[in-house]
Amino acid sequence: MADQLQQLDNIEFQDVIRTVESAVNVFQGKSEHMDDLLKNGGTLLRKAAKKLNSTQLILTVAAVAVVAIVVVKRAADE
Repeated sequence: MADQLQQLDNIEFQDVIRTVESAVNVFQGKSEHMDDLLKNGGTLLRKAAKKLNSTQLILTVAAVAVVAIVVVKRAADE
């Protein structure tokens, strides 16, 4: 059981790939992938949060918020 929990907390290459793929789709104007981006980005951020100090975590959350604002603005303009 402890091995399963530790394995769940490790950032896997597939987590990064899914997040980047979702981000590219959203930036290309495919707004239907926004849910995937939020889900995958949240999973990646949750896993990374355990390895970051508080300053790094705050900066990461701020960066995610800026990207979300840009995407929402872009979607509203279209």
